Amino acid sequence: MPFDLQRAQQDTPATANLIHFNNAGSSLMPQPVLEATIAHLQLEAQIGGYEAADRAHNAIEHTYDAAATLIGCQRDEIAIIENATRAWDMAFYSIPFKPGDRILTSIAEYASNYIAYLQIAQKTGASVEAIPNDPYGQLSIDALRKSIDERVKLIAITHVPTNGGLVNPVAEVGKVAREANILYLVDACQSVGQMPIDVNKIGCDFLSATGRKYLRGPRGTGFLYVRSSVIEQLEPPFLDLHAAHWIESDRYEIRSDARRFENWETNYAGKIGLGVAIDYALEWGLETTWRRIKNLAYLLRTRLSTLPGVIVHDRGITQCGIVTFTVEDKRPEEIQQQLAQQNINVTISERSSTLLDMDERKLTTLVRASVHYFNSEEEIEQFCTVLSRLI
Repeated sequence: MPFDLQRAQQDTPATANLIHFNNAGSSLMPQPVLEATIAHLQLEAQIGGYEAADRAHNAIEHTYDAAATLIGCQRDEIAIIENATRAWDMAFYSIPFKPGDRILTSIAEYASNYIAYLQIAQKTGASVEAIPNDPYGQLSIDALRKSIDERVKLIAITHVPTNGGLVNPVAEVGKVAREANILYLVDACQSVGQMPIDVNKIGCDFLSATGRKYLRGPRGTGFLYVRSSVIEQLEPPFLDLHAAHWIESDRYEIRSDARRFENWETNYAGKIGLGVAIDYALEWGLETTWRRIKNLAYLLRTRLSTLPGVIVHDRGITQCGIVTFTVEDKRPEEIQQQLAQQNINVTISERSSTLLDMDERKLTTLVRASVHYFNSEEEIEQFCTVLSRLI
């Protein structure tokens, strides 16, 4: 059955005047998400914020069911949090590290995560170690296995790094973690909404995600999955009257579900919009949209490779919708600005966002073009035509 591109673009009116290849930064909300988000904001203005939340109770609670369906878990294993970074932080900082503990991660780990590792290492005496890559540029499973000992407290991996099309082998990492009974945290910020995700197949204890990227939800939304069997072992880095109950003057009790990682105040319009975005993604079918995203990215890489002076830098056995490249004698910032003048959105990836990986490959800045299922083959041709004129 052919992909219904006409419907996808009708639900995304901006595509009539814009080529949006910055979906790994922040995608375009489809009309149902936009309408649901605005409708709740209007309701808050009409009847009050508390009253609007009460009236929208079922829609708000549905977001937990939608997220659980999306990644194959139970609703009480989901916390809705204001962004993926804070979701990841709430999981990571709840782990009680001590001197001698080891944190294992990947060469292509995202800067925010690595900074957190370094902070905890300095505070607790734990250590952080980046596992070498295999010949394809993804985390080496053999090297990971050889690094395992009784001191490894956590394996933490970015599924899809910010600076390229690489997809790390998170399920294979999960097998190693399960065999050794080690906590396993997956940053799925760039992968949730782009490809099918099943936390049981991955074998992770935690998974963090954002709404604004491939899920096409509102900015300032995200969620955290925490496996029910480990929740009671973890104390969030801070608590409030939503995450815990004040029982007596000198005693409190933390919630038993994943909502112990939330806080009381939240963006209800965004939360509802996130649920609608997940429903919308599920309606299309993640297998269907993932296949289209991979095909579009392959076409873009192929076309870029034919342009003089253009070098595509994506690595990995499986490559996703993120395409990174450089142009000889042109600064990536210059390319981004010139494309923007033609109503074409891309972004740049800088060394500081994935320092170990960029240094290993002797790169400083890349142009990042990230496609989604609502993009078209014609847009890719137009993109490459414009780029060839610029260079």
